[in-house]
Amino acid sequence: MGRELFFPRGILSQTAEAKKEAHRYNATIGIALQQGEPLHLPSLKLHLYEIEPSEAFPYAPATGLAELRRLWREHQLEVNPGLEKKSLSLPIVTSGLTHGLSICADLFCNAGDVLLLPDKIWGNYRMIFETRRGADIHQYPLFNDQGGMNLRAFRQALFSLIDRPKVLVLLNFPNNPTGYTPTRAESEAIADALVEAAESGGNLVAITDDAYFGLFYEDNLLQESLSSLIAAAHPNLTTVKLDGATKEAYVWGFRVGFITFSIAGEGDREAAYQAMEKKVGGLIRGTISNCSMLSQSLLVKAINSPGYYEEKEEKYQVMKERYDEVREVVSQPRYGDAFEPYPFNSGYFMCVRLKEALAEPLRRRLLEEHGVGVIALGENDLRIAFSCLEAEQVKDLFDILYIAAKDTESSD
Repeated sequence: MGRELFFPRGILSQTAEAKKEAHRYNATIGIALQQGEPLHLPSLKLHLYEIEPSEAFPYAPATGLAELRRLWREHQLEVNPGLEKKSLSLPIVTSGLTHGLSICADLFCNAGDVLLLPDKIWGNYRMIFETRRGADIHQYPLFNDQGGMNLRAFRQALFSLIDRPKVLVLLNFPNNPTGYTPTRAESEAIADALVEAAESGGNLVAITDDAYFGLFYEDNLLQESLSSLIAAAHPNLTTVKLDGATKEAYVWGFRVGFITFSIAGEGDREAAYQAMEKKVGGLIRGTISNCSMLSQSLLVKAINSPGYYEEKEEKYQVMKERYDEVREVVSQPRYGDAFEPYPFNSGYFMCVRLKEALAEPLRRRLLEEHGVGVIALGENDLRIAFSCLEAEQVKDLFDILYIAAKDTESSD
Protein backbone atom coordinates (compact mmCIF):
# COMPACT_ATOMS: atom_id res chain seq x y z
CA MET A 1 0.00 0.00 0.00
CA GLY A 2 2.83 2.39 0.85
CA ARG A 3 4.27 2.02 -2.64
CA GLU A 4 0.91 2.62 -4.29
CA LEU A 5 -0.15 5.66 -2.25
CA PHE A 6 -0.06 9.11 -3.84
CA PHE A 7 -1.54 12.54 -3.27
CA PRO A 8 -4.44 12.79 -5.73
CA ARG A 9 -4.13 15.32 -8.50
CA GLY A 10 -7.75 16.32 -8.12
CA ILE A 11 -9.96 18.56 -6.03
CA LEU A 12 -7.42 19.34 -3.30
CA SER A 13 -4.53 20.25 -5.59
CA GLN A 14 -6.80 22.31 -7.86
CA THR A 15 -8.26 24.04 -4.80
CA ALA A 16 -4.75 24.87 -3.56
CA GLU A 17 -3.94 26.47 -6.90
CA ALA A 18 -7.20 28.42 -6.87
CA LYS A 19 -6.53 29.68 -3.35
CA LYS A 20 -3.36 31.32 -4.64
CA GLU A 21 -4.55 32.58 -8.02
CA ALA A 22 -8.36 32.89 -8.13
CA HIS A 23 -8.50 36.61 -7.30
CA ARG A 24 -12.07 37.10 -8.54
CA TYR A 25 -14.12 34.04 -7.61
CA ASN A 26 -13.00 30.80 -5.99
CA ALA A 27 -15.66 28.18 -6.70
CA THR A 28 -13.59 25.10 -6.02
CA ILE A 29 -14.06 23.68 -2.52
CA GLY A 30 -17.18 22.28 -0.92
CA ILE A 31 -17.77 24.76 1.87
CA ALA A 32 -20.27 27.60 1.97
CA LEU A 33 -19.20 31.24 2.28
CA GLN A 34 -21.04 34.40 3.23
CA GLN A 35 -19.40 37.81 2.91
CA GLY A 36 -16.01 36.14 2.64
CA GLU A 37 -16.36 34.05 5.81
CA PRO A 38 -17.38 30.43 6.23
CA LEU A 39 -21.12 30.17 6.65
CA HIS A 40 -21.74 29.15 10.25
CA LEU A 41 -24.32 28.93 13.01
CA PRO A 42 -24.21 31.79 15.53
CA SER A 43 -25.12 29.30 18.27
CA LEU A 44 -21.79 27.55 17.61
CA LYS A 45 -19.68 30.66 17.12
CA LEU A 46 -21.02 31.98 20.45
CA HIS A 47 -18.87 29.42 22.28
CA LEU A 48 -15.67 30.07 20.32
CA TYR A 49 -14.04 32.98 22.10
CA GLU A 50 -11.20 34.69 20.25
CA ILE A 51 -11.55 32.23 17.35
CA GLU A 52 -12.33 33.58 13.92
CA PRO A 53 -14.78 31.61 11.73
CA SER A 54 -11.93 30.95 9.30
CA GLU A 55 -9.98 29.24 12.11
CA ALA A 56 -12.76 26.87 13.08
CA PHE A 57 -15.22 26.01 10.35
CA PRO A 58 -13.32 25.34 7.08
CA TYR A 59 -11.43 22.18 6.19
CA ALA A 60 -7.80 21.99 7.28
CA PRO A 61 -5.11 21.02 4.74
CA ALA A 62 -4.70 17.25 4.46
CA THR A 63 -1.24 17.39 6.05
CA GLY A 64 -2.21 19.98 8.68
CA LEU A 65 -1.93 23.71 9.25
CA ALA A 66 1.43 25.00 8.05
CA GLU A 67 1.88 27.20 11.14
CA LEU A 68 1.22 24.29 13.50
CA ARG A 69 3.64 22.04 11.65
CA ARG A 70 6.34 24.71 11.88
CA LEU A 71 5.70 25.30 15.58
CA TRP A 72 5.78 21.59 16.35
CA ARG A 73 9.06 21.18 14.49
CA GLU A 74 10.54 23.95 16.67
CA HIS A 75 9.13 22.22 19.76
CA GLN A 76 10.59 18.85 18.75
CA LEU A 77 14.06 20.34 18.34
CA GLU A 78 13.84 22.24 21.62
CA VAL A 79 12.91 19.24 23.76
CA ASN A 80 15.04 16.77 21.77
CA PRO A 81 18.43 18.47 21.33
CA GLY A 82 19.77 15.27 19.78
CA LEU A 83 17.57 15.87 16.73
CA GLU A 84 19.05 19.32 16.07
CA LYS A 85 21.47 18.30 13.34
CA LYS A 86 19.60 15.23 12.12
CA SER A 87 17.81 14.88 8.80
CA LEU A 88 14.05 15.15 9.48
CA SER A 89 10.87 15.68 7.56
CA LEU A 90 8.44 18.42 8.55
CA PRO A 91 5.89 16.93 10.99
CA ILE A 92 2.56 15.98 9.41
CA VAL A 93 -0.61 16.37 11.48
CA THR A 94 -2.52 13.21 12.33
CA SER A 95 -5.78 12.68 14.17
CA GLY A 96 -4.04 11.60 17.34
CA LEU A 97 -1.27 9.03 17.90
CA THR A 98 -3.49 6.08 17.01
CA HIS A 99 -4.06 7.54 13.57
CA GLY A 100 -0.30 7.98 13.22
CA LEU A 101 0.24 4.32 14.06
CA SER A 102 -2.38 3.34 11.51
CA ILE A 103 -0.59 5.44 8.88
CA CYS A 104 2.70 3.67 9.72
CA ALA A 105 1.02 0.29 9.34
CA ASP A 106 -0.44 1.22 5.96
CA LEU A 107 2.84 2.69 4.71
CA PHE A 108 5.28 0.03 5.84
CA CYS A 109 3.53 -3.20 6.82
CA ASN A 110 2.66 -5.93 4.36
CA ALA A 111 0.98 -9.14 5.49
CA GLY A 112 3.67 -11.32 6.99
CA ASP A 113 6.08 -8.51 7.83
CA VAL A 114 7.63 -8.81 11.29
CA LEU A 115 6.69 -6.39 14.08
CA LEU A 116 8.94 -6.61 17.14
CA LEU A 117 7.29 -5.68 20.44
CA PRO A 118 7.96 -6.25 24.14
CA ASP A 119 5.66 -8.51 26.14
CA LYS A 120 4.08 -5.51 27.88
CA ILE A 121 2.17 -3.55 25.23
CA TRP A 122 -0.82 -1.37 24.55
CA GLY A 123 -3.32 -3.87 23.18
CA ASN A 124 -4.37 -1.67 20.27
CA TYR A 125 -1.05 -2.42 18.54
CA ARG A 126 -2.43 -5.85 17.70
CA MET A 127 -5.55 -4.37 16.11
CA ILE A 128 -3.60 -1.82 14.09
CA PHE A 129 -0.74 -3.99 12.83
CA GLU A 130 -1.84 -7.61 13.17
CA THR A 131 -5.59 -7.55 12.53
CA ARG A 132 -5.63 -4.75 9.94
CA ARG A 133 -2.34 -5.39 8.14
CA GLY A 134 -1.43 -9.02 8.90
CA ALA A 135 1.82 -8.33 10.76
CA ASP A 136 3.74 -11.27 12.23
CA ILE A 137 4.25 -10.12 15.82
CA HIS A 138 7.32 -11.29 17.75
CA GLN A 139 7.76 -10.36 21.41
CA TYR A 140 10.58 -10.28 23.95
CA PRO A 141 10.42 -9.88 27.76
CA LEU A 142 10.60 -6.18 28.60
CA PHE A 143 12.22 -6.58 32.02
CA ASN A 144 15.17 -8.52 33.38
CA ASP A 145 15.53 -9.89 36.91
CA GLN A 146 17.50 -6.83 38.03
CA GLY A 147 14.59 -4.42 37.56
CA GLY A 148 15.72 -2.89 34.27
CA MET A 149 15.10 -3.39 30.58
CA ASN A 150 15.99 -6.80 29.21
CA LEU A 151 18.49 -5.60 26.63
CA ARG A 152 19.82 -9.10 25.98
CA ALA A 153 16.36 -10.36 25.05
CA PHE A 154 15.80 -7.32 22.81
CA ARG A 155 19.09 -7.88 20.96
CA GLN A 156 18.51 -11.60 20.56
CA ALA A 157 15.01 -11.09 19.20
CA LEU A 158 16.15 -8.33 16.83
CA PHE A 159 19.13 -10.22 15.40
CA SER A 160 17.10 -13.41 15.01
CA LEU A 161 14.85 -11.54 12.57
CA ILE A 162 17.23 -9.52 10.39
CA ASP A 163 17.16 -12.09 7.59
CA ARG A 164 13.49 -11.30 7.07
CA PRO A 165 12.74 -8.86 4.20
CA LYS A 166 11.73 -6.18 6.69
CA VAL A 167 11.55 -5.75 10.45
CA LEU A 168 9.33 -3.14 12.11
CA VAL A 169 10.45 -2.28 15.66
CA LEU A 170 7.97 -0.38 17.83
CA LEU A 171 9.48 1.49 20.78
CA ASN A 172 6.92 2.95 23.18
CA PHE A 173 8.51 4.91 26.06
CA PRO A 174 7.22 5.91 28.53
CA ASN A 175 5.65 2.52 28.12
CA ASN A 176 1.94 1.82 28.26
CA PRO A 177 1.06 -0.18 30.36
CA THR A 178 4.08 -0.28 32.70
CA GLY A 179 5.16 3.37 32.87
CA TYR A 180 8.78 2.41 32.18
CA THR A 181 11.37 4.47 30.28
CA PRO A 182 14.89 3.13 29.66
CA THR A 183 17.80 4.77 31.41
CA ARG A 184 20.23 6.78 29.32
CA ALA A 185 22.59 3.79 29.18
CA GLU A 186 19.77 1.40 28.22
CA SER A 187 18.58 3.80 25.51
CA GLU A 188 22.06 3.99 24.02
CA ALA A 189 22.23 0.19 24.02
CA ILE A 190 18.90 0.00 22.17
CA ALA A 191 20.17 2.48 19.58
CA ASP A 192 23.46 0.60 19.20
CA ALA A 193 21.60 -2.66 18.62
CA LEU A 194 19.41 -1.12 15.92
CA VAL A 195 22.37 0.43 14.09
CA GLU A 196 24.35 -2.80 14.36
CA ALA A 197 21.42 -4.78 12.97
CA ALA A 198 21.15 -2.31 10.09
CA GLU A 199 24.89 -2.60 9.43
CA SER A 200 24.46 -6.38 9.37
CA GLY A 201 21.99 -6.09 6.49
CA GLY A 202 18.70 -5.82 8.33
CA ASN A 203 16.05 -3.65 6.70
CA LEU A 204 14.52 -1.84 9.69
CA VAL A 205 11.68 0.57 10.33
CA ALA A 206 11.91 1.89 13.90
CA ILE A 207 8.72 3.55 15.15
CA THR A 208 8.97 5.60 18.33
CA ASP A 209 5.57 5.98 19.96
CA ASP A 210 6.19 9.06 22.10
CA ALA A 211 2.60 9.45 23.30
CA TYR A 212 3.67 10.14 26.90
CA PHE A 213 6.78 12.13 26.03
CA GLY A 214 8.10 14.52 28.67
CA LEU A 215 6.64 12.72 31.68
CA PHE A 216 10.07 11.52 32.88
CA TYR A 217 10.25 11.47 36.68
CA GLU A 218 13.80 10.23 37.36
CA ASP A 219 17.09 11.93 36.50
CA ASN A 220 18.82 8.84 35.12
CA LEU A 221 16.33 8.44 32.24
CA LEU A 222 16.87 9.48 28.67
CA GLN A 223 15.11 12.85 28.74
CA GLU A 224 14.55 12.79 24.98
CA SER A 225 12.79 10.58 22.47
CA LEU A 226 14.71 7.48 21.40
CA SER A 227 14.43 8.93 17.91
CA SER A 228 17.16 11.40 18.95
CA LEU A 229 19.61 8.49 19.06
CA ILE A 230 18.53 6.62 15.92
CA ALA A 231 17.32 9.30 13.47
CA ALA A 232 19.37 9.30 10.24
CA ALA A 233 21.75 6.75 11.81
CA HIS A 234 22.01 4.29 8.90
CA PRO A 235 20.59 3.93 5.36
CA ASN A 236 18.93 0.62 6.33
CA LEU A 237 17.18 2.21 9.32
CA THR A 238 14.10 4.33 8.67
CA THR A 239 12.88 6.18 11.76
CA VAL A 240 9.29 7.26 12.25
CA LYS A 241 8.57 9.53 15.22
CA LEU A 242 5.01 9.67 16.50
CA ASP A 243 4.13 12.32 19.07
CA GLY A 244 1.42 14.82 19.74
CA ALA A 245 -0.42 17.30 21.88
CA THR A 246 -2.73 14.64 23.35
CA LYS A 247 -0.69 14.15 26.53
CA GLU A 248 2.02 16.78 26.07
CA ALA A 249 -0.56 19.59 26.17
CA TYR A 250 -3.24 17.66 28.11
CA VAL A 251 -5.79 17.87 25.27
CA TRP A 252 -6.90 14.26 24.86
CA GLY A 253 -10.07 15.10 22.95
CA PHE A 254 -8.37 17.41 20.46
CA ARG A 255 -6.95 14.41 18.55
CA VAL A 256 -3.84 16.22 17.30
CA GLY A 257 -0.79 14.05 16.69
CA PHE A 258 2.23 14.25 14.40
CA ILE A 259 4.28 11.91 12.25
CA THR A 260 7.90 12.75 11.36
CA PHE A 261 10.26 10.70 9.19
CA SER A 262 14.04 10.44 9.28
CA ILE A 263 16.25 8.67 6.75
CA ALA A 264 19.97 8.43 6.00
CA GLY A 265 21.98 7.68 2.89
CA GLU A 266 22.96 9.30 -0.38
CA GLY A 267 20.55 11.21 -2.58
CA ASP A 268 18.05 14.01 -2.17
CA ARG A 269 16.49 13.40 1.22
CA GLU A 270 14.22 16.43 0.96
CA ALA A 271 12.74 15.01 -2.23
CA ALA A 272 12.19 11.73 -0.39
CA TYR A 273 10.46 13.53 2.47
CA GLN A 274 8.24 15.41 0.04
CA ALA A 275 7.30 12.10 -1.56
CA MET A 276 6.47 10.66 1.86
CA GLU A 277 4.40 13.74 2.69
CA LYS A 278 2.38 13.27 -0.49
CA LYS A 279 1.80 9.62 0.32
CA VAL A 280 0.67 10.45 3.86
CA GLY A 281 -1.48 13.29 2.54
CA GLY A 282 -3.07 10.92 0.05
CA LEU A 283 -3.70 8.36 2.77
CA ILE A 284 -5.31 10.96 5.03
CA ARG A 285 -7.37 12.22 2.08
CA GLY A 286 -8.50 8.66 1.34
CA THR A 287 -9.54 7.84 4.90
CA ILE A 288 -10.55 10.81 7.08
CA SER A 289 -10.09 13.63 4.52
CA ASN A 290 -8.38 15.95 7.03
CA CYS A 291 -7.89 16.50 10.74
CA SER A 292 -9.80 18.91 12.95
CA MET A 293 -9.33 22.55 11.95
CA LEU A 294 -10.58 23.87 15.29
CA SER A 295 -8.23 21.69 17.34
CA GLN A 296 -5.24 22.75 15.27
CA SER A 297 -6.14 26.44 15.46
CA LEU A 298 -6.58 26.28 19.22
CA LEU A 299 -3.24 24.57 19.63
CA VAL A 300 -1.48 27.22 17.53
CA LYS A 301 -2.98 29.92 19.74
CA ALA A 302 -1.99 28.06 22.92
CA ILE A 303 1.63 27.52 21.84
CA ASN A 304 1.92 31.19 20.92
CA SER A 305 0.36 32.33 24.21
CA PRO A 306 2.47 33.83 27.02
CA GLY A 307 2.82 31.36 29.85
CA TYR A 308 2.15 28.22 27.77
CA TYR A 309 5.35 26.45 28.82
CA GLU A 310 5.00 27.58 32.43
CA GLU A 311 1.49 26.10 32.50
CA LYS A 312 2.81 22.81 31.13
CA GLU A 313 5.48 22.74 33.82
CA GLU A 314 2.81 23.25 36.50
CA LYS A 315 0.85 20.25 35.18
CA TYR A 316 4.04 18.17 35.03
CA GLN A 317 4.64 18.89 38.72
CA VAL A 318 1.12 17.66 39.52
CA MET A 319 1.90 14.39 37.73
CA LYS A 320 5.31 14.13 39.40
CA GLU A 321 3.72 14.51 42.83
CA ARG A 322 1.34 11.63 42.08
CA TYR A 323 4.19 9.48 40.82
CA ASP A 324 6.27 10.19 43.93
CA GLU A 325 3.37 9.21 46.16
CA VAL A 326 2.79 5.96 44.27
CA ARG A 327 6.50 5.18 44.43
CA GLU A 328 6.54 5.67 48.20
CA VAL A 329 3.32 3.78 48.92
CA VAL A 330 3.81 0.77 46.67
CA SER A 331 7.33 0.14 47.97
CA GLN A 332 6.04 -0.57 51.48
CA PRO A 333 6.60 -4.23 52.45
CA ARG A 334 3.10 -4.80 53.83
CA TYR A 335 1.78 -5.38 50.31
CA GLY A 336 4.50 -7.85 49.38
CA ASP A 337 2.59 -11.07 49.97
CA ALA A 338 -0.21 -9.96 47.61
CA PHE A 339 1.50 -8.10 44.77
CA GLU A 340 4.70 -6.41 43.64
CA PRO A 341 5.22 -3.53 41.20
CA TYR A 342 6.91 -3.87 37.86
CA PRO A 343 9.62 -1.25 37.25
CA PHE A 344 8.11 2.19 36.56
CA ASN A 345 9.57 5.69 36.39
CA SER A 346 7.50 7.78 33.96
CA GLY A 347 4.22 8.32 32.14
CA TYR A 348 0.67 7.72 33.37
CA PHE A 349 0.70 4.11 34.51
CA MET A 350 2.25 1.45 36.69
CA CYS A 351 1.59 -2.29 36.79
CA VAL A 352 1.61 -4.81 39.59
CA ARG A 353 2.19 -8.56 39.38
CA LEU A 354 -0.22 -10.49 41.56
CA LYS A 355 1.27 -13.23 43.73
CA GLU A 356 -1.76 -15.50 44.10
CA ALA A 357 -4.97 -13.79 42.96
CA LEU A 358 -6.00 -13.87 39.31
CA ALA A 359 -6.27 -10.52 37.59
CA GLU A 360 -9.78 -10.71 36.14
CA PRO A 361 -11.58 -12.00 39.27
CA LEU A 362 -9.73 -9.36 41.30
CA ARG A 363 -10.68 -6.63 38.85
CA ARG A 364 -14.33 -7.64 39.14
CA ARG A 365 -14.17 -7.73 42.94
CA LEU A 366 -12.56 -4.29 43.08
CA LEU A 367 -15.26 -2.90 40.85
CA GLU A 368 -18.30 -4.60 42.38
CA GLU A 369 -17.39 -4.54 46.08
CA HIS A 370 -15.18 -1.45 46.37
CA GLY A 371 -16.10 0.79 43.44
CA VAL A 372 -12.51 0.79 42.19
CA GLY A 373 -11.64 0.43 38.52
CA VAL A 374 -8.33 -0.97 37.26
CA ILE A 375 -7.29 -2.83 34.09
CA ALA A 376 -6.59 -6.57 34.10
CA LEU A 377 -3.77 -7.62 31.77
CA GLY A 378 -3.40 -11.34 31.23
CA GLU A 379 -3.72 -13.68 34.18
CA ASN A 380 -1.56 -11.96 36.77
CA ASP A 381 -1.10 -8.27 35.98
CA LEU A 382 -3.09 -5.16 36.83
CA ARG A 383 -2.55 -1.71 35.32
CA ILE A 384 -3.20 1.33 37.49
CA ALA A 385 -3.47 4.79 35.96
CA PHE A 386 -2.08 6.97 38.73
CA SER A 387 -2.64 9.93 36.39
CA CYS A 388 -6.29 9.74 37.44
CA LEU A 389 -5.60 9.82 41.18
CA GLU A 390 -5.06 12.74 43.48
CA ALA A 391 -1.94 12.21 45.55
CA GLU A 392 -3.96 11.85 48.76
CA GLN A 393 -6.02 9.01 47.17
CA VAL A 394 -3.04 6.79 46.36
CA LYS A 395 -2.58 5.06 49.71
CA ASP A 396 -6.28 4.30 50.03
CA LEU A 397 -6.36 2.70 46.59
CA PHE A 398 -3.44 0.38 47.33
CA ASP A 399 -4.88 -0.53 50.72
CA ILE A 400 -8.13 -1.49 48.99
CA LEU A 401 -6.20 -3.42 46.34
CA TYR A 402 -4.40 -5.39 49.03
CA ILE A 403 -7.59 -6.28 50.92
CA ALA A 404 -9.38 -7.29 47.71
CA ALA A 405 -6.39 -9.35 46.55
CA LYS A 406 -6.31 -11.32 49.81
CA ASP A 407 -10.10 -11.85 49.69
CA THR A 408 -9.78 -13.08 46.10
CA GLU A 409 -6.98 -15.47 47.04
CA SER A 410 -9.07 -17.02 49.81
CA SER A 411 -12.12 -17.46 47.56
CA ASP A 412 -10.25 -19.03 44.63
